[in-house]
Amino acid sequence: MARRKNFKKGGKKTFGARDDTRAQKGWTELVRENEKWEIYYQKLALFPLEQWDSFKKTCQEPLPLTFRITGSRKHANEVLELFKERHLPNLTNVTFEGEKLKEPLELHWYPNKLAWQLDVPKTVIRKNEQFAKTQRFLVIENAVGNISRQEAVSMIPPIVLEVEPQHTVLDMCAAPGSKTAQLLEALHRDTDEPTGFVVANDADNRRSHMLVHQLKRLNSANLIVVNHDAQFFPRIKTSKNSEKKSDLLKFDRILCDVPCSGDGTMRKNVNVWRDWNTQNALGLHQVQANILNRGLHLLKKGGRLVYSTCSMNPIENEAVVAQALRKWGDKVRLVNCDDKLPGLVRNKGISKWPTLNRNMEEMEKGQEGANDSWFQPTEEEAEKFQLENCIRVYPHQQNTGGFFITVFEKVDEEETASNKRLASETPTEELAAKKTKAEEAGAVQPRKKERLPRDANEEPFVFVDPKHQAIESCWNFYGIDDKFDRETCLVRNATGEPTRVIYTVSTALKDIIQANDDRLKIIYSGVRLFVSQRSDIECSWRIQSESLPVMKHHMNGKRIVKAKLPMLKLLLNESFPKFEDMEEQHIDDKFIADLQELTSGCAFIEFDREDENKENLFLPVWKGTKCINLMVCKEDTHELLYRIFGIETTANHNPKAEAQAKKAELEKKEEETNSSAEPKQD
Repeated sequence: MARRKNFKKGGKKTFGARDDTRAQKGWTELVRENEKWEIYYQKLALFPLEQWDSFKKTCQEPLPLTFRITGSRKHANEVLELFKERHLPNLTNVTFEGEKLKEPLELHWYPNKLAWQLDVPKTVIRKNEQFAKTQRFLVIENAVGNISRQEAVSMIPPIVLEVEPQHTVLDMCAAPGSKTAQLLEALHRDTDEPTGFVVANDADNRRSHMLVHQLKRLNSANLIVVNHDAQFFPRIKTSKNSEKKSDLLKFDRILCDVPCSGDGTMRKNVNVWRDWNTQNALGLHQVQANILNRGLHLLKKGGRLVYSTCSMNPIENEAVVAQALRKWGDKVRLVNCDDKLPGLVRNKGISKWPTLNRNMEEMEKGQEGANDSWFQPTEEEAEKFQLENCIRVYPHQQNTGGFFITVFEKVDEEETASNKRLASETPTEELAAKKTKAEEAGAVQPRKKERLPRDANEEPFVFVDPKHQAIESCWNFYGIDDKFDRETCLVRNATGEPTRVIYTVSTALKDIIQANDDRLKIIYSGVRLFVSQRSDIECSWRIQSESLPVMKHHMNGKRIVKAKLPMLKLLLNESFPKFEDMEEQHIDDKFIADLQELTSGCAFIEFDREDENKENLFLPVWKGTKCINLMVCKEDTHELLYRIFGIETTANHNPKAEAQAKKAELEKKEEETNSSAEPKQD
């Protein structure tokens, strides 16, 4: 149960207290009760009354652990099989302290059986050996980007958006980024080099930077993170020198997961119980409607937009959708998703609801201080709008959070006469007035100057001439073909000179960045391609690991050596093994011979898995004159040792460092032994 600190003046400090009774002094239980919430949702009658007790009880309980497996089809299937073979049997028919634990549950509605739910208390996960091993597995795979821990219903909006590799995609309110990650994964599902891209936007500057941490591990050159108020998201030019309307970017897919009161998250965010009131939804309604309206402006004809909230309140859901349908008329329609997500228990959208003020008094349309769009549609509107096509998911239906999802399809480009002017064309004074009004309504919090993450980079994006002497040698050294767009290389510094890191973006994003440097506040884009290394070797730049999913398709083999899996095991466990030592072990003689023919510097090893259902491994290595070193981080080392060889590690386990220390100790002892064996001289 979450606790709230009851600060009392002069209270005794208990920093570092280990005794539980001392640590809990001055703390009070945060009660998961709210009378107004109960009255309001019973009045709404969203489901039969006999379900109320189950609904409320579920809302008061913590959420189960849910995760989805990511990556290419072969890769995802391998991780799934790893979970099913090494973990699932040990988590079935398990008892803890005399009580049988629930078995892991496959989320049947998630595509390809790649999402799972563990519904056991955290104390069990910590204390039960098998669950603790599974937790360790999830932590490692999450760290390297093979799985994503995400609330189950949060996975729904990206699925019904149906993103394909050629789509231009906008996530209007992207932070913290789990849904954006799904959109990127869909873009890359069947190809390492999709032609589309994802624009991830968030209004909060610090959250925009934090979003980067969530998405960087996906290593996508088809991502750009920007920082704008979604209500007034700017027009994006596709060509630098044109102002024609046809040169403005329209998106194939838009996710409009708007800020909301969040009462669907009360199972994990217990403060909602304390803070919930009807005014929260009323205050947010207009901002949500503005964001949805802006999204529909930016949507391409035939495109799809998903509007979603983690709220169960119709003022934030059907009322916002109805307002958009009034504005756009026959230019947009709601998509029926009854045939999507088979196995998902859901309710249809509603067309009737009461509108209550902060005092829980029912309001009437037209009364002073009330917004007309808060109220339920007329019977004629209800028949036309078909709000039953909206999706409602309640916590008690399948042990999840609460969520609302609606899929729009754009039938025509232009909005009806009631609201034709683009938000980005609204005069600055009017925009400021709208923001002030929204702040007064409690919908938008005035921005505070916040400290950015330590590694935040606010330098400009400057593209580098592909014939620049600093990188021209790389093309030949690594055997990079002409199919790779060499004009997509950029640096992040004001001078525009390649000094330490060179990034690459997709061709489509290069055009967007160059054409919109005056109107887009870009936070992040591109993956590291070349990183500066020693200057005393043939090529002073090495290819960075995060760009390998793309670059491996563009290298001709000059710096690529094939090896067998036993060699991978050695390289994961030892730092800088010497060629002469490896030759004595005869693990892979051809690999050693081929590698020794290469000049010093960055090279790559392809490990053949000898299984058509599993991806070959393509990893970077540093080749020196006398030794080599596999260039993978500790997390990747742990993941590969477990996935390929079944070797379990602990969080503090560093095989390479331990092997290096052991080797140094043996050499020291050998030196001491030789020294003591030498005859003394007079």
